[in-house]
Amino acid sequence: MPAIIYYIIGGIVFLSTAVYFLQDLFIFKPEKLRADFQFKYDIPFRELNFDVEHGVRINGLHFYREQPKGLILYFHGNTRSIKGWAKYAKDFYRYDYDVVLVDYRGFGKSTGKRRNEVDLLNDMQFVYSSLAADYSENHLIVYGRSLGSGFAAKLASDNHPRYLILDAPYYNFRKVIERFLPILPIRFVLRYHLRTDQWIQKAKCPVYILHGTKDWLIPIHHSEQLQKLNPRKIILIRIHGGGHNNLPKFDEYHNFIRDILKY
Repeated sequence: MPAIIYYIIGGIVFLSTAVYFLQDLFIFKPEKLRADFQFKYDIPFRELNFDVEHGVRINGLHFYREQPKGLILYFHGNTRSIKGWAKYAKDFYRYDYDVVLVDYRGFGKSTGKRRNEVDLLNDMQFVYSSLAADYSENHLIVYGRSLGSGFAAKLASDNHPRYLILDAPYYNFRKVIERFLPILPIRFVLRYHLRTDQWIQKAKCPVYILHGTKDWLIPIHHSEQLQKLNPRKIILIRIHGGGHNNLPKFDEYHNFIRDILKY
């Protein structure tokens, strides 16, 4: 066997090992906040803490109305913290909905040294169950943005929210990573699979997907494939010209939010 083959195989093994152990550094880009950090916003809010287990506290923000029509549970993307993502609460709050945003383990004020797919999903189910004790599920909408779309889809598959809204979702997480690392055995290396494709089929509620037609990071064909899994229940709203991080800049995005929440 030519020496070049050994080098290629060795390189793939090395890269696969590095990806397996270091993938958290590439997938998650958290902004960490001090425990005494004070949030400041110009609409009424309260800080929430969900004590999932010993050493794990999920921090959140609750923007509230006196007589809300319901609650939006918003799962953000893989960067920053709820300190920055909270600006999107106004898109829902203006229609008399309460909004809750939470940070994943290691993001913002949320604690928990271990981070894996099972624990992250269990954390979000704990949050959902805690909120469902105060809000009827018929008035609870789960919204997942980018990375958060997988968590939102899993909750909709295991619970009974009114709607599931996915913003720039992935078919499954493996499909996203394979696009950037096509030569590696991602199926075996990846520790986060987030099977949106499986979970979305188990959702009992109507599903709405918003996706930009010029999304380079997660191309729109991910959402098109998701819709094909159940075209009668899943509605895809194409935001023409939209990228991955700018959908709120488009009127079509806000028109959809208005139409689904106004009544």
